[in-house]
Amino acid sequence: MTDPQRFKDGLLAEIPGLRAFAISVAGNVERADDLVQDTLMKAWGNMHAYAEGTNMRAWLFTILRNTFYSNYRKRSREVEDDGTYAARLAVHGEQDGHMDLRDFRAALNKLPPDQREALILVGASGFSYEEAAEICGCALGTIKSRINRARTRLAELLAVDSVDDFGPDARSHAVLNAGPRRATIAK
Repeated sequence: MTDPQRFKDGLLAEIPGLRAFAISVAGNVERADDLVQDTLMKAWGNMHAYAEGTNMRAWLFTILRNTFYSNYRKRSREVEDDGTYAARLAVHGEQDGHMDLRDFRAALNKLPPDQREALILVGASGFSYEEAAEICGCALGTIKSRINRARTRLAELLAVDSVDDFGPDARSHAVLNAGPRRATIAK
């Protein structure tokens, strides 16, 4: 069984050599740093496969080299996309939603605290206008006004003019714009 502390010390001692080798094969410092990180993660995850007393340097360089060539082969099969191929995907990647949520949170944080509070109480927490007014200790009209101003300001911050501005593609637009449909049941 490999001693984890000794293994870690051995990995750390080899980083400068791994990095120099990675730069020479990758030709790019950022890609080389990623390559070294991948190598170290693979080595750490396969600590049980390392035979203590053998040449750790050679083992790590082999992992780095194999990782480089695997990545190279993978990149050679990838197609550079200007958005044409991605637009034809049946399901868009989750990163769009993640980025939209991040933008929404940033815009929400730019609202004045009283507007943000009112909007969250009604829009996110499900309270009625009356309940939100009671929680905030203000008149019903004040809550409605705060929510209206908050929604208007969010739309400005997010550059949203209509429902068509939501969703990554035309299919999303079609779903958002479609009215209720009646289901037909075959008899």
